[in-house]
Amino acid sequence: MDVEGFVRRSMHKDIPEEKIEKLLQERILDIKNIDEGFARDFARAVIEEVKVTSGLKGDLFEYEHAGVSMGEFGVGSRGSGDFYAHRKIAHVIGQTSAQVGVDQMDDGGVVEANGQYIITTVDGMHSRLSDFPFLAGFHATRATLRDVYVMGARPVGLISDVHIADDGDVAKLFDYTAGITTVSDALGVPLVAGSTLRIGGDMVIGDRMTGCVGVVGVAKHVTARRSSVPGDVLLMTRGAGGGTIATAALYSGNADVVEETINLHFLKACDALINSEVFPHIHAMTDITNGGLRGDVFEIAETAKATVVVEDAPLRGLIAPKVLALLDKLGIDYLGVSLDALLVIVPPEYADEIIRVVGTAGVPMERIGFVREGPGVSRLIKDGVEGEFLPKFREAPYTPVKKVVDRPGRDFDEMKKGIDRAADAARAKKERVLKRLV
Repeated sequence: MDVEGFVRRSMHKDIPEEKIEKLLQERILDIKNIDEGFARDFARAVIEEVKVTSGLKGDLFEYEHAGVSMGEFGVGSRGSGDFYAHRKIAHVIGQTSAQVGVDQMDDGGVVEANGQYIITTVDGMHSRLSDFPFLAGFHATRATLRDVYVMGARPVGLISDVHIADDGDVAKLFDYTAGITTVSDALGVPLVAGSTLRIGGDMVIGDRMTGCVGVVGVAKHVTARRSSVPGDVLLMTRGAGGGTIATAALYSGNADVVEETINLHFLKACDALINSEVFPHIHAMTDITNGGLRGDVFEIAETAKATVVVEDAPLRGLIAPKVLALLDKLGIDYLGVSLDALLVIVPPEYADEIIRVVGTAGVPMERIGFVREGPGVSRLIKDGVEGEFLPKFREAPYTPVKKVVDRPGRDFDEMKKGIDRAADAARAKKERVLKRLV
């Protein structure tokens, strides 16, 4: 619970201070094992801090409100709202000297230093794995390593960031780190730095955990999405899922399926490719995570400015059987959920050799589509008929809570106006402050 947010919202509703203090004291006692006097003093202190920081004016204290919440717009939910918000982040950042910048919506960023490409990526832990720290660390580490591998890089070092709310058990830190270093040790990529903090310091009570894992890699040949060209074919490995599938399994009462996600197949397949003679011929690679094939293929098409066509026929066979059975049982769209499969985009004459190399790592792989001339759109061929292949507003709902929140919301175009206004204001503020500094 965000106690500062509670007080600010209550004051905005013109609730009397005495009542706010009493309500907050009760909520604190619901969570913390403390005496009533301490809870009352804490509540009063929060109110005083909110009062003294309210109404401040100027660039350093105010921001342009979009009038749209993160949940309303689907930010973090790997759908059309999320993709739009990320492009607006790129707008705020503006043009940079990066070889592959955030505007390209790729799996990682690329800069050049001393004739070598340096790749950085970061992945947040799955929000629903807060009560399962080992799984959170394990899958966040796999995810960030996937992202650096698909940019064509060899990972050289990991960094970790973990935030646990004030009442969380310190042991979560250790279990989370154990999950990270299980992957780290298995691949020989050291965890070299990090940060450990409480979520919101004293202002967030409860035991929620969040965090991320980042990685730095080096490369000679970058396999960015923009390099996809008409004539290329799409190859995909079998996927068994990661944090998303583990979460779907846990919160549907199918915890046995979590075991399917504990593997390094993807990373070993990438390692085999990077060490092979065919690797320089690969145009692009990505992992099927951002809202499933629907989201990733859509983003590739936009970035490459070409039409990307996926064939549905081979896809079900490229999902681990127990995972596919879970998706079918729960009615989850396998095209709209993260499968953690490797997607390779390559000229057709190299396809068979890539499939062979990936097979040496014990990972099945098949052709699933192609790139052709045309506008930057994605298409799906199903039962011989080609049609649209677009991301949903959110990724396929895969837990009971996600099924509840997956409902029609406010008009998307109307919300975008608020998002645009806020992003423009943030960029303008950056320019104003930057002018003062330089």
